Amino acid sequence: MRPRTSLAALFLIATLCSLTACKRAATGPIVITFQTDWYPQPEHGGFYDALLKGYYKDEGLDVRIIPGGPFVSAENQVSGGAAQFAMGSSDQVLVAVSRGLPVVAVMATMQQDPQAIMLHKDSPVQSFADLNGHTIAVKPGSIWFQYLLKRYNLTNLREIPATYSVANFLQDPNYIQQCFVTSEPYFARKSGAEIKTMLISDTGYQPYRVVFTATSFLHEHPELVAKFVRASLRGWRDYLSDSTTANTEISKLNPAMSPDQMQFSTQTLRDQHFITGPDPSQFGHFTTDRWSTMYQQLVDLKVITNPIDPKAAYTTQFVDDAAHP
Repeated sequence: MRPRTSLAALFLIATLCSLTACKRAATGPIVITFQTDWYPQPEHGGFYDALLKGYYKDEGLDVRIIPGGPFVSAENQVSGGAAQFAMGSSDQVLVAVSRGLPVVAVMATMQQDPQAIMLHKDSPVQSFADLNGHTIAVKPGSIWFQYLLKRYNLTNLREIPATYSVANFLQDPNYIQQCFVTSEPYFARKSGAEIKTMLISDTGYQPYRVVFTATSFLHEHPELVAKFVRASLRGWRDYLSDSTTANTEISKLNPAMSPDQMQFSTQTLRDQHFITGPDPSQFGHFTTDRWSTMYQQLVDLKVITNPIDPKAAYTTQFVDDAAHP
């Protein structure tokens, strides 16, 4: 029979274990959870590159990349402390902040948004204004879609739920659906469809794709935010030069992605400058004008009804520091 341990002894043991753990945490890598916005794919390539090549480790970070999906709320994951960083878009971050969620964007993953609509090549729709009288498959609640309705006075445009597939598109020559130009066009063309796409960013609605964190985490651990941003930007620079290492790992984590599909996505990211933007010096950066414009668009759409200072939703500190170490 085991001897009983007194409460005082248990407390002493717990205290010693806690101190030991703290010492290990202080001397070993800091565990960081990073929530992506979808299943592993080339749009996440720079982060996997930084992980596989040890760039996070070089900064003293043990980064765990957690895949997202259609039912994952990255804002809730971060604000609730389940993840320290997550992927999203600048419009989502502004809306979250206006609703009281304490999150802040710390770097741009993409300067240009690959969100678009996909149509058959012979579609009579030649511009966004031509969408009246048609039906479009869209993820319910998409802010960019609300912008289109108002911007082009689309009073006779029918919305149906997106299915995250091109099956309906292939069967119906009149079908119009949302897409990422880095993804769905590949499947449509592979199945023999001739298509065209129209980027939402061409309408003047231009959110960044961003990495964000909790405001409290930024204030309490600015050095960890700096390390994560620095290593991530390093990974993205490498990935755009040579995606082999990261794409090999992504194919293991997400076997549904074929090498051809990943090559298509990666090449599209490069060719259309989604990551860097037209000016490579802006890689990772934000501009005040774009955040202010986005904020005003959301207010005009009444998506934001609780006024905030848009500068509360982002910081340029860490990318600026990474560019000038």
